This record gives sequence, structure tokens and C-alpha cells, in this order.
Amino acid sequence: MAEKQTILGRIGQLARANINALLDRAEDPEKMLNQLIRDYTNNIVEAENAIAQTIGNVRLAQADLESDRAAVQEWGAKAAAAAATAQRKAADGDTTEAARFENLAKVALGKQLQYEREVASAEPLVASQADTAEKLKAGLAGMKDKLSQLQSKRDELVARAKAAQAQRQVQESIGSINVLDPTSEISRWEDSVRREEAHAAGQAELAASSFESQFEALEAEGDKTEIELRLEALKSGNPAGGVLPPARTYDELES
Repeated sequence: MAEKQTILGRIGQLARANINALLDRAEDPEKMLNQLIRDYTNNIVEAENAIAQTIGNVRLAQADLESDRAAVQEWGAKAAAAAATAQRKAADGDTTEAARFENLAKVALGKQLQYEREVASAEPLVASQADTAEKLKAGLAGMKDKLSQLQSKRDELVARAKAAQAQRQVQESIGSINVLDPTSEISRWEDSVRREEAHAAGQAELAASSFESQFEALEAEGDKTEIELRLEALKSGNPAGGVLPPARTYDELES
């Protein structure tokens, strides 16, 4: 019984363990959870074996108790039958047989009394053992539930750790991309192309301006030539454009 109480105490202690408090104190929570799961699994196996033995012993004790109770009834019935036979034999005048059956009734009553005492002694013990077995079963169920919590916690922790590691790798990759961003090279190349395009546009504009100035010079030269020709025509009195009006002096025009 002391050993079973020790097992019950260990089960209760493990079942009441605060997982979060244990993890807060752990340097490596995943490693500690794996160890806890192993410990819980081993303790559950040990507890199951002990509890199975305890339950088996309880069932045997209960069976013995029921057998003793049945013996009480059986010997009581035998005592009653022997006493009735003794009375009938006495009534028939057969004192010898009456005395024999009376003695048998006394023996049966003695057996009944013996089994009654055994029943009275065994009942509280069997009840206590049955109660202990139920507590052990409840504690074992608590351990299995705690084991399930530990496994879920471990799986959650591992998943979170992997997600955090992946996120850190992504951030580190993004950081390296920011340092050597290929788009920045494209941007610099684009600026270079734009400068080349601007240079070419400037050259084209200068070329166009030069052509325009040449044409303007040519037109100006043409006007000058036309003016000279017309002046010569005026002087000769034969304008190229037709009949000249009568010649007038500048003074006449001014007046």
C-alpha cells in the first residue's frame, strides 16, 4: 500500500506540474520539453503497470469478499436446515439423531460467524483499495492529458521556432538585397542612358540652330542682292518691277 501511495503521489506531482513555469526557467525549452515528454512517457508506463497490478489485486479482494458473503449465506442456510432436522428428529423421539443434527447446526453457525468476521474485516480494506485504484486511474488520466499538452506545446514551440528562423533568414536576405540592390544598378544605367539621350538631343538642337542661322544668313544675303539690283534699276530708270512713277527728290518726299 505504501508503494502504491508513492506512485499516486508521483502521478499527482507530475499532473500538477506547471508547464509554462518550467519553460520559463529552461535555457532550451524544446530540449526540456523533449526530456519532460520522455520522463512523462516512462512514468506513465511505470504507473500503468503498477495500477494494473493494484486493480487486479482489488478485483481479487472483491471476489474473495463476495465469496465470504456467499459463505455467510450458505452456512446460515446449512445451520437452519440442521436445526430444523434436529427438531424433527427430537419430535420423532430419535434423540441420537436430534443431537447429531443439532451439533451440525452449531458447526454451521460457527462457520457462518467466522465468515461474517472475515467479511467485516475485509470490507473496509477492500473499499480502501478500490478507492486507491480509482485515484490512481484518475491520476493516470491526468498524466496522459498532461503528456498530450506537453506534446502539443512542444509541436507549437518547434513550429514557432522554425517560423521565426525562416522570418529571420528572409529579413537577412532582404537586408543583403538592400545593400546590393540590382535595381539600383539599373537605375544608374538608366541615368546614364538619359544623360546620353540628353547629350544627343543637345547636339541635335545645336545642329538645328546652326542650320537655321545659315538659312537666315542666306536669306539676308538674298535680300541684300535684291536690294542692290532694285537700286541699280532705279538709278537707270528701268525698274525690274515695272514702270516707275516720276522721279521725286527726297526733299519733295519730306515736304
